[in-house]
Amino acid sequence: MNQAVIKSETPLLASPKIAIIGGGVAGSTIALRFAELGIDTSLIEKGDSLVNGPPICHLHAGGNLYREISDEQCLTLLQQSIDTVKVYPQSVNKRPTVIALPINDPGHPLDLLPRLEKLRAKYASLVQQDASNKVLGEPEQYFRLFERAEIDALKELPLPEEARCPSDWLVAFAQNVELDNLQFPIFLVQEYGLSAFRFAAIASMAIDNLPDCHLHTNTQVRGLEQLTGASGWRVSMERHNENEIIYADFDYVINACGFKSGEIDDMLNAKRRRMVEFKAAYVAHWPKCKGLWPEVIFYGERGTPQGMAQLTPYPDGYFQLHGMTQDITLFNNGLVASCENSAQPKLAERFINKIERQWPAELIEERTLGSIEHIAQYIPSFSQASVAAKPLFGAQQIPGDDAGLRAADVSFYGKHYARTEIVKASSALAAADAILHDLIANELVNSTLIEQYATKHYFPVTGQCTQEEVTARAELLAEQRQYPEALAKNF
Repeated sequence: MNQAVIKSETPLLASPKIAIIGGGVAGSTIALRFAELGIDTSLIEKGDSLVNGPPICHLHAGGNLYREISDEQCLTLLQQSIDTVKVYPQSVNKRPTVIALPINDPGHPLDLLPRLEKLRAKYASLVQQDASNKVLGEPEQYFRLFERAEIDALKELPLPEEARCPSDWLVAFAQNVELDNLQFPIFLVQEYGLSAFRFAAIASMAIDNLPDCHLHTNTQVRGLEQLTGASGWRVSMERHNENEIIYADFDYVINACGFKSGEIDDMLNAKRRRMVEFKAAYVAHWPKCKGLWPEVIFYGERGTPQGMAQLTPYPDGYFQLHGMTQDITLFNNGLVASCENSAQPKLAERFINKIERQWPAELIEERTLGSIEHIAQYIPSFSQASVAAKPLFGAQQIPGDDAGLRAADVSFYGKHYARTEIVKASSALAAADAILHDLIANELVNSTLIEQYATKHYFPVTGQCTQEEVTARAELLAEQRQYPEALAKNF
């Protein structure tokens, strides 16, 4: 990677010192956003690497996986996803998503059309406003519906080696899916994949090359207190395996601790209603897989045995699987809420053990095979797939008391303290933008930033990461975390 650091030519800042607690998707993105602008930023992460939280695999460019959320949330996710692709293009797997309704689903495919048309119109409008927004293909191709006769006709075609038209993505689908189990039409939507390992690689490489970003891994925050007579903060930290508390003072603190955000809030007696949900996705290998595969979503009612089934493809026959049932991705008592005495929802010890230690081998086998079986009811030959790795898992925070919320970014408490509360990775940039505006409002940075950078995503160093460098770092991260390298490769 080119070591030259690109910075703004004129000083824009009053040189505040910012602390970000938590190096997940939100914390890493905010650190990059600020350090690219020359803001002195310290990123404090208790783990040994960045972006190592709940499983992410999907860009959510329109929220089409969630028919139960509002159109407004879907339009927000579309905008946020476009911004994310523009900043992190090397983390995106460019393949579409199929949305299908099983025959036993109470809904009808055409019920989805009004929302899809709104999303297509919004995408076209964004492209018209700024040509650089055209990152999801041509607006008129944002989605396309396919009737049963069209899919049947694809059964007779040879498997294409590359996609030259939308239907090329559906040849393997047509030849393997039990079509009698689906309602028609089905939809092909330009919602792309998002690689967690490639995202982590980009963040790590860029931060390595930004002198204004100071990364502290293996470091746990033990205390947070407001400085007497000032609006700044004193952060108490402890490095792993060192019995010494380190103190550092900052002008502004950002709580980006994900599902443990409430622990930092409790240090301040800051009340906040939130929920936390433990989830898992599973990794399977289907060696007899042939052809191009889109992501495939079979709708279902969340929490029931027929909950949504999600098949996410990676190279070399590897797949990430979700099943929105209590026996696969969801867990009994896996959704908990904060209480009057604490802003931190209390997950059961068995979930904390999975996050901080390891999964029992028999549970990995049982749940992964269950997810394979869940997919195989629609793709019978997928029953030949096998367990490929431990699950991808973690706990997801949801601000407020709406368990269905998917578009969220940030909240503030008092002066100079912000909490990131993203549910989807594509909301991280919106959180960074909101906090940047708060820095400007509090006169911690020069107000000229409003016109120059508050609405412009300025990531010159991040943009220097090449696909080859990202792949190499991502594969290393996958190996270190004991996952197949295929999950780190470009699709």
